[in-house]
Amino acid sequence: MAEFLSPLARPFSFPEGDHGILLIHGFTGSPAHMLPLGEKLHKAGFAVRGMLLPGHGTTPQDMKKSTWQDWLQAVRLEAREMAKEYAHFSVAGLSMGGVLSLMMAQEMDLTGCVSIAAPMKTVTKIRWLAPIAAPILPMLHHAKPEGTRANVDHTYAVGYGSYPTKSVHDLSILMRRARQQLSLITCPILTVQSHQDETVTRDSPAIIQTGVSSKIRAELWLQDAPHVCTISPEYEKIAEGMIAFLRKAEKE
Repeated sequence: MAEFLSPLARPFSFPEGDHGILLIHGFTGSPAHMLPLGEKLHKAGFAVRGMLLPGHGTTPQDMKKSTWQDWLQAVRLEAREMAKEYAHFSVAGLSMGGVLSLMMAQEMDLTGCVSIAAPMKTVTKIRWLAPIAAPILPMLHHAKPEGTRANVDHTYAVGYGSYPTKSVHDLSILMRRARQQLSLITCPILTVQSHQDETVTRDSPAIIQTGVSSKIRAELWLQDAPHVCTISPEYEKIAEGMIAFLRKAEKE
């Protein structure tokens, strides 16, 4: 797939700064989805790393070889390595990356956690049928890939249009495990969600906010952004919200 030859599909790093932020893209996505946000955060003085999850950024067939354990372990390794380098360390992720961010907040002592369009529940129920459907229908297709949507920057819309059905089940496992252990999260937490998200249910942020044990909790709602809101015109609003929130978290 030609788009994955682009450097935008590769991990990125802006290491200068005393507060490190690990950015995690979502299911079928790539670091390109996090790059505009990462650049904005770096300009504000943060050190930023955008990782690439196993099985992503190449072909959907490669994704079939990876599991939820592979995704979680890759994030663990990146987070633990980065936490050693900075006086403050936070994790932020989009969609499945937001779920993985929550799981890191359950395991580590973070300065802050930012979940962006992180699903606790999804609009479609296909994930419940995935284990049954996978042998019959091994690949699924996005009904409307982000590269065809009007309200995103197509330059950064680098993600799979198709994905393995069995991977939907892996995502479901991560969602369930993250939700079951929300009470372990004590660090400051910011949830970001769009009113126009076509994938995540509107009560997902409330589930997170009421489930965590954090003393500092904040919500940021977007007006017109799609699910992949980090490459929408409202990405600057996300960056500004994160900057204010994480600077406050540093003082706690």
